[in-house]
Amino acid sequence: MATINIDTNKIIENIKKLDVFLSGFGISWSLITKMACGNEQLLQKILNESYLKNLHSIGDARLSNLKMVKKISPDVKTIYIKPPALVQIKNVVNYSDISLNSSLTTINEINKASKAIGKIHQIIVMIEMGELREGVLRNNVLSFYEKILNLSNVEVIGLGTNLGCMYGIEPTYDKLIQLSLYKLLLEEKFRKKLPLISGGSSITLPLISKRLPKSLNHLRIGETAFHGISLDNGKKFRNLSTHAFNFSAEIIELEKKESVPDGNIGDAGIGHTAGFDENENIISHRAIVDFGSIDVNSEDLTPRDENIKFIGTTSDMTVYNLGENKQGYKVGDKIHFLPNYMATARLLNSKYITKEIK
Repeated sequence: MATINIDTNKIIENIKKLDVFLSGFGISWSLITKMACGNEQLLQKILNESYLKNLHSIGDARLSNLKMVKKISPDVKTIYIKPPALVQIKNVVNYSDISLNSSLTTINEINKASKAIGKIHQIIVMIEMGELREGVLRNNVLSFYEKILNLSNVEVIGLGTNLGCMYGIEPTYDKLIQLSLYKLLLEEKFRKKLPLISGGSSITLPLISKRLPKSLNHLRIGETAFHGISLDNGKKFRNLSTHAFNFSAEIIELEKKESVPDGNIGDAGIGHTAGFDENENIISHRAIVDFGSIDVNSEDLTPRDENIKFIGTTSDMTVYNLGENKQGYKVGDKIHFLPNYMATARLLNSKYITKEIK
């Protein structure tokens, strides 16, 4: 079977190094574990480490994953990192200590659910800063905040924003200083401190060594912690490891075949393929491996052997060009890939992929 191998020691070292780096700038952070897809074995390895006491919290976008986090480490503080659905409010209150919010209706329901179980639920109010995803419109921030300030079982602990996720709007100094100014405005008007300014995700990290508003003191980091890359250029971030994950798939057929299909090409049953030149029919070794688009997007995988080139994929098989096969691959051998963040998440989520965690 196709297998994803995970070296948790490299992940743990990344987390420790990030914590040292961020603490040097007075920034606390939440480790975002949504890529782990609630995998109990992986989370146990990560969450049973003593360094957790240094982190602000563990965050996820799936409540089932936070439920697993609480099962493994009941005392760890958890943060739900997307606006909650109303049907999930009870679970939000049960499995997260903090949530990111941008809806008055939702916050009022959180208050009711928290009151019913005698709990104070903390929230970070998300502000729209140009990404056009979640966030209170900037013109409405004052009135929005005033309506939730005195709820009995909700405590507003900060402001936050999301940048770089949907349209790729960069978290510039100018964007983040606006968030800081809202903090000052709200504190001055309502005479209540807002301890956290959550300035985004891994994409904000490169700004720290350059220019960052002093009041920004919290980040939500997943991809850089697990994959060790800087999101602004896709390269290694500082001294982190970029090789905690390896994906391998077995060759189930290996034949010399033409590069141009034979017959009329229709729409039905077509998978995802690389382009081909109908006027240049090349014979090469083509290897079929045992994963498909149900498991992962091939565009998110990089063959570790640079001589191997993607040809096409269907739901459960993928084809690669081995050229003259000077490497001597044969049926039963493995082709190894470097998966990016999205590939890793999908592979961990696929029930058809073997997970080997050390």
